[in-house]
Amino acid sequence: MTRATSTLPVALFLLLITHGAVMAGDSAASDAFSVSVFVDNVIHFSIEHPSKYDTNGVTSEDNGRVIERQVEFPAERFAGRLTARLRIKPIPKDEITVFDKWDRAGDVRLAIEGQADIQLVKFITSYGGETSHEVDITDLAPLLVGSRTIKAFVDTWVTPAWKVDFSIDFTPDSTIDPADWAAGAMYVASFDHERELVGGEEVTVEIPADLSRVVLKYFVSGHCTDGRDADEFVTKDNVISVDDVVVHRFRPWRDDCRGFRPVNPYTRRWSDGYWSSDFDRSGWCPGDAVLPLELDLTDHLTPGEHLLRFMVEDVRPKDSTDHYGYWRMSSYLVGWRD
Repeated sequence: MTRATSTLPVALFLLLITHGAVMAGDSAASDAFSVSVFVDNVIHFSIEHPSKYDTNGVTSEDNGRVIERQVEFPAERFAGRLTARLRIKPIPKDEITVFDKWDRAGDVRLAIEGQADIQLVKFITSYGGETSHEVDITDLAPLLVGSRTIKAFVDTWVTPAWKVDFSIDFTPDSTIDPADWAAGAMYVASFDHERELVGGEEVTVEIPADLSRVVLKYFVSGHCTDGRDADEFVTKDNVISVDDVVVHRFRPWRDDCRGFRPVNPYTRRWSDGYWSSDFDRSGWCPGDAVLPLELDLTDHLTPGEHLLRFMVEDVRPKDSTDHYGYWRMSSYLVGWRD
């Protein structure tokens, strides 16, 4: 990770932090640099005091569960590699526990007016532990220019809950083939049985005329409101269609969650001997990032207007106790010219 050099005057370093950019390396600004977005910013839930922790240009919404900041990126598309770096830290309650010791869905996303929000990093917190994630987001270079809004979200219900650090490293790299175009397609916090009954999530996209390759990136994770059964521990078919033609069908699944027990300090052992963090799940593990499915849809998304449809089949409906299954999903498109 690039860092500010110790030769920077303190006043200049603080000025760069305030404006969301910290240069790094031993040479000029044309070399590697990092844009700092969030530093020890608090995410929590409070109806009475949602903006209690707003500071240094960071504001909150959704009762404090979403924080956001306006950030200045380079004026033109960066030609090298972009790496998102995220750290999520539980806030201690006392010497032996933290305020939020549960696994929570979350993300850091780019919000552009007129487009669906784009997830830069999709993650699940651990059971009360600190986690860090490093994600390559080079394909989004066409959108990370000028003044942009970055949001961070954790699905918490306590206050205080978590602290977030987030930055993006810009590293020169002549070996990569950066995308020429990108656009948000869909962001849905809760795809449930009712959405399934109305035909899924539909979105119309416009593909530029000069693109020779188009790739769709799809983030998805299955959950349930009572921590049992579908759609968290029983996965379902996810179906992606273009112009009413199915182009991909799959069942998101993770069977490696046992490996994340060390970052889940508040995981608990069930009566059958299993630990809560160990169970296989629908596309995610407590304490890890959720990476996107990548689909090359060049043959389907030709220049012009198209209808994308996202469907999850057989979503668990609401039962007599008002519990149900649901899916968190988003997608964006990237394209290359000849």
